[in-house]
Amino acid sequence: MTLALMWEAAAVTGRGAELLAWARDARPAGRALRRETFTAPGDRVLVITWWPADVDAPEELPDPPAELVRRAVHRWRFTSVGVE
Repeated sequence: MTLALMWEAAAVTGRGAELLAWARDARPAGRALRRETFTAPGDRVLVITWWPADVDAPEELPDPPAELVRRAVHRWRFTSVGVE
């Protein structure tokens, strides 16, 4: 099984490129199996990291500098139940 951590932040208007650059540099120190970074309308950035299910405490991405975001970061954890 795999654990997926999702991290999503919304940049202050016009600062999406800066938030994306920050997110690309903010890497968990642990042994993530995979990482994908996405952008969406509204200057939003989404990062998904996949971890082995046996990792007790996978490292979350930190909060970006407050001046880059217009609201609190959203975080979700999902456990894979299969791939089709």
